[in-house]
This record gives sequence, C-alpha cells and structure tokens, in this order.
Amino acid sequence: MSTVYINSASCISVQGTLSENILQNLKPENSVKIIKAIEPNYKEFIPPAMIRRMSKTVKMSSVASHYALKEAGIEQPDAIIVGTGMGCSQDSEKFLKNVIDNHEEFLTPTFFIQSTHNTVAGQIALGLQCHGYNFTYVNTSSSLEFSFLDALLQIKDGEAENVLVGSTDEQTDRTMELYCLNNTVKKEADLPADYLNSTTNGVIWGEGASFFVLGKDKTENAYAKLTDIKISNGLDLEETSDFIQKFLTKNNLSAKDIDAVILGYSGDANSDVYYTKAMDLFQDSALLYYKHLSGEFNTASGFSTFIACHILKDQQIPEVMMINTERKEKVKNILLYNHLAGSDHSLVLLEKA
Repeated sequence: MSTVYINSASCISVQGTLSENILQNLKPENSVKIIKAIEPNYKEFIPPAMIRRMSKTVKMSSVASHYALKEAGIEQPDAIIVGTGMGCSQDSEKFLKNVIDNHEEFLTPTFFIQSTHNTVAGQIALGLQCHGYNFTYVNTSSSLEFSFLDALLQIKDGEAENVLVGSTDEQTDRTMELYCLNNTVKKEADLPADYLNSTTNGVIWGEGASFFVLGKDKTENAYAKLTDIKISNGLDLEETSDFIQKFLTKNNLSAKDIDAVILGYSGDANSDVYYTKAMDLFQDSALLYYKHLSGEFNTASGFSTFIACHILKDQQIPEVMMINTERKEKVKNILLYNHLAGSDHSLVLLEKA
C-alpha cells in the first residue's frame, strides 16, 4: 500500500485562515449564536458576472480550491471530491421560496439547478476544465472523511496521482431560524458558551470551506501523511474507548504514540460526553479542541484537519486550543476525533510528512 500525502491545505473560515501566521492569530468566539466566515475579495478570483450567480458555498470553495491547487503546484487534478452536509442551501431556499410565492407555477429552474449538492464539485471542474472523476459525499459530519477515504482508495489503487479533496458548508437565514427553534443552536441565555464544561445543550453555528490536495508523491511543502480513517454512524458511549483503541491497534500504535488529539468539543452537554470519554485514553498526549474557533457545522472537521496540518508542519501547538498542559517537543502523530450531536463518529490519523 502506497503512502498518501497531504501536499497542500487551504481554508476559508470564521478565522483569517487565508493569511499567514495562522496558528498565532486564532481568536475564540463564544458569545454569539451564529458566526460567519471571513470571506476574501472574490473579484480577484472569479469574474464579476459569475459571482452574481454563485452561492456563498460555491464562491468559498472556488477560492479555497484555487489556493490548494496553487500551493501544491498542480493545474489539473486527476479527481475532484467534495464533502458537504447542507450543500448549496442558499439556492435551495430561494427555489422553495419561489415555489411558495408563485403557487408552484411559472418557476425558473435556475435556483433548482444550482441548489444540488454536487454544484460545488461541478463548478470547480468547469473552472479548471477538469474531465476526471468528480464526486460529492453528503454524509452529515463525516462528509469530508468519506471524501478522504475515496481519495485514499483512488490513489492507492493507481486510479489517480493527485486528488483535490474539499469540504464546504454555508449558513442560510431560514435554516438558522429553524436551528434556533429546535434548540440546535444555543439560546441567548446560555451564552457565553463554555465549550469544555458545558451544562447546556445546543451549539454556536459556523461555516467554512477547506480544501486539500492529496498526492501519491511527497512534495517539498507536504504537510502530513494521511495514514488512516475510521467512520461509524452510531456509537454507544461505552463503546468509545474500544472504537479508538481498535483503530490505533490496526495502525500498530498505542495511545502513548499519539502526540496530540484534536477533539470536537462543541459546547453541547449531551454529545460532548464522547470526547470526555475519549480523553481518558490519552494521559500522555496533548489534548486540543477547536470548535470555539470555527463554530459547529457539518464539515467543521475540515477546519481541524487544516489546523492539524499546520501543527505538523510548523511543530507548534496553539495555546488557545489546549485542554491540558501536556506539551510535546516533537509532534509526529495527530488523531482527530469528531461527531455531530452524537452521530457519525470519525477518526482521522495524520503523521508528520
């Protein structure tokens, strides 16, 4: 089995992740219910006539993928794989509003055509004139992990040498209203959120797009080796330790071999218990969390993967992410553990390139 490298990483998020010195400039946000991504000047990347027709998630993904390909020195990937939880929900809302406003008559198909989840991967391919394998995964919080898994198989089976893999999700007004109504998003009274010791349910919602180039060959700027991925749709709390232990054993590792563990603490008291359970395994590892920096959303793990890549490359752990005081002189193996509201658990193992 050949090694697969993450040769570039790009991210648009609620942090200024397109700028330099990313790890030094992370700022937590725990006092608002919904946090929006810091968007670049799209006119520098996309023709103005096209910008008007693109939803936010397509624009974010176009720019993030541009940066990822540029950093990897690749003009044409062999495959494009995108994971998204909600897809182009802005255009979905516009289409449904049209249906209601026009009493299901005289509808223009534009918003419907642009609202499909695979619009993002399709638009990137159109922009690059890439005719290779093009696929979209919609698996709530494990959408990116399924995309990574597909890319791993593509490369290891010799079907592709360089694969552009991304994750993206946007916010929309109506969906956020519904999330507030069904208590997915925290109530005002529960703010500011205590991510690590929360006694209330609900999360602070974010958005963003993260893109990576996975390659068969290691480039000069390679961030990490993508060692292995494990996904489970459902997990009982008592099974958490076993779930992680078996994954490590499969990769000939023990908990002591993991230098840093990045956990998806979201401030939702009901589901964060899984992360607390997982921490018990890693007494000698640096324990980190990240959703106080990115917000919770379906593909928030894209942000943690991006940060993990920078930790491995720069050999620095940001103070603002630390749960315990354990510090490692060298960071070789990082384990990422994520789920959304207790479902779709994923483990991603990264190793220094």
